Amino acid sequence: MLLEDLNPEQRLACESVEGPNLIIAGAGSGKTRTLTYRIAYLIQQGVNPHNILALTFTNKAANEMRERIVDLVGDNAKYIFMGTFHSIFSKILRIEAERLGYLNSFTIYDTENSKSVIRAIVKDFNLDDKLYNKSYLLNRISAAKSSLISPQAYMDNEQLMMEDRANSRPYIAKIYQEYNHRLRRNMAMDFDDLLFNMNVLLRDHNDLLLKYQERFKYILVDEYQDTNFAQYYIVKKLSARYRNICVVGDDAQSIYAFRGADIRNILDFQKDYPDAKLFKLEQNYRSTSNIVNAANSVISRNSKKIEKKVWTNNGEGRKINFCKSDSDKDEAKWICNTIRDRIREEDADYKDFAILYRTNQQSRVLEENFRFLNIPYRIFSGISFYGRKEIKDILAYFSLVVNNSDDEAFLRVINYPARSIGDTSINKLKILANEENVSLFHTALNHIDKIQLTPRTKQSIIDFVTMIQAFTIEKDKIDAYELGVKIIAKSNIVTTLKNEADPAVEDKLDNIDELISAIQAFVESEDEMILDEQTGEEIALRNKTLDIFVQQTSLLSETDRGDKNDDNTVSLMTIHSAKGLEFSYVFVAGMEENLFPSAMCIGSQVEMEEERRLFYVAMTRAKKELALSCAQMRFRNGSIAYNEESRFLADIDKDYFNENYNNLKEKTKLKTPSFSNSDFVSVNRNLKKIDTLPKPIGGTPVTDMNAFEEGMEVYHDKFGKGKILALEGKGDDTKAEVNFVGFGIKKLVLRFAKLKLM
Repeated sequence: MLLEDLNPEQRLACESVEGPNLIIAGAGSGKTRTLTYRIAYLIQQGVNPHNILALTFTNKAANEMRERIVDLVGDNAKYIFMGTFHSIFSKILRIEAERLGYLNSFTIYDTENSKSVIRAIVKDFNLDDKLYNKSYLLNRISAAKSSLISPQAYMDNEQLMMEDRANSRPYIAKIYQEYNHRLRRNMAMDFDDLLFNMNVLLRDHNDLLLKYQERFKYILVDEYQDTNFAQYYIVKKLSARYRNICVVGDDAQSIYAFRGADIRNILDFQKDYPDAKLFKLEQNYRSTSNIVNAANSVISRNSKKIEKKVWTNNGEGRKINFCKSDSDKDEAKWICNTIRDRIREEDADYKDFAILYRTNQQSRVLEENFRFLNIPYRIFSGISFYGRKEIKDILAYFSLVVNNSDDEAFLRVINYPARSIGDTSINKLKILANEENVSLFHTALNHIDKIQLTPRTKQSIIDFVTMIQAFTIEKDKIDAYELGVKIIAKSNIVTTLKNEADPAVEDKLDNIDELISAIQAFVESEDEMILDEQTGEEIALRNKTLDIFVQQTSLLSETDRGDKNDDNTVSLMTIHSAKGLEFSYVFVAGMEENLFPSAMCIGSQVEMEEERRLFYVAMTRAKKELALSCAQMRFRNGSIAYNEESRFLADIDKDYFNENYNNLKEKTKLKTPSFSNSDFVSVNRNLKKIDTLPKPIGGTPVTDMNAFEEGMEVYHDKFGKGKILALEGKGDDTKAEVNFVGFGIKKLVLRFAKLKLM
């Protein structure tokens, strides 16, 4: 029988196929297995796979589940509509693109493209690019879109406008409006638009709402605790007709509020669906009982949670290994020596070990020790394959061929390789394009005679757009591999790289070969199939043309883009990057106040509880041994910081620690700070958090004005916590713009401000 290998609670969760269902899956409890078997069970019970929508957060998870479901119930499972929110809704938006005024070949902009558009807008508006920082602006716009706030709604919202004025950024709404205008002109959407526009499609077109409600009679959502308001609302609308909605997740692992995730989506599910059935998967198959019980004791301190008691039959296992070092260098030495001991004593491999930390800067001293001791290691979440310059250059050619209106792709490759088309000529194209309100490609193709250019430059531009146009004509006639190889050859990128005096040229050429292999693998892969709604016949949803390949690469999530540790190396990564992974031996470094938990979270109960959930995630990555370490002295942001042990250590019952911890002198448990009842104010549920004023934080004022950098977290005796937005001047004349929590942006002369680094 299909479900006979599941435990009783997993089996019950699979068998409840009708109506709303909430599956709370504790760490290591077989969540993916349960979701996979539930979908297989639906098909076995006669549900048409064509009517199943399964939403995940990574393409990797979707592909693995699809393969396992096919193994369980056969090829019929290939008709399931399964994938990430963004990949599924991008497919629907391409089908229905004309309803929104888009071409179905629209481009999907990544973060780099979006920042480039914003940077150009700030320049065109003659605004200070330090104050109107592109990262800050993109985060603000992303938060608005995730909360389904359009540019006009933003302008009409007095609270948002007042916040921007208070922060000396009154033009954010105008920038947001212009940003959206340029995206549409470029026939492009950013990642947030894929959700925002899906909502618009369902909101403004009742026939399409009914069409997709009928299509998706059974909806399943993985990692529901990570959904934002836009995702929540789409799922709610699509499931409203048949109400067969099943969400799976763990509120204790909700750690992505900074990306817009709203834990209330999972906490309030039973309020949204009062008749929902609740299932709790509480048996942990990953970790030993010491690790499980210690993690339980930590998460029990949070007030906002769904009660559960995770347990395991894996045996007691080792006590938590603990080390309190004099310095971060000593901490790193202890970690390295412990790894060498385990390798020698337990026949372990380097790939069995992971070192997790709260901030990326903690990796430096660890790396120094790994190199000194010749321990192989790998940093995760570095530059992904598709983020490398030579790959992005080629993909920009592909994007421009697929979508001639893509100005960002045009600007990236119009003069690469060099074609004697300088910035002056490109600026003339930009000015005319803005006047005509058309794309740069359209301007170059149809209005080139309106611009005063040298004959050589004019001919270079004509040759370039003619080449792209010729490829565009071919894009629907030949497959992605054949066209991709032609474009790479004709672009002369390979020849240009070979002629450069770059010691990394061989690696770059290898990367291009890898890209060509990826295109070939795409062309040779099996088609994704669906049933035609009118005829009931099997049709290919994904053909093998270049536009589909470009779509596929642009939709890779961070996890999909991330490196795999296929080599025998120790893994170093932030805790956020470690979610969903597991290792036999896990070290959590930097267990100190103001580092973990972060100093920026100490004034907010909401953010402190998320920090505690982050610690819970870190602990539950360990299968065999968990090690925690802290340092009395740590070099941070150019100065030495002295911090107490993290309050999270006091959350763990001392019985779960080994003698390294219990032999220390008796520690005074840190008191939990009190909080205001109004911890955050929300606009459309999750747009903006407003913290209470933090308590004073110790430390020594910095006397070297050159030690400050943009982005640093600082503390002021009057204004409290803040972040440096911009610096100007040198030495004693240095001035800083600092955004203080609760006080907004202040301009300070640093030699008088007596700022302290956090």
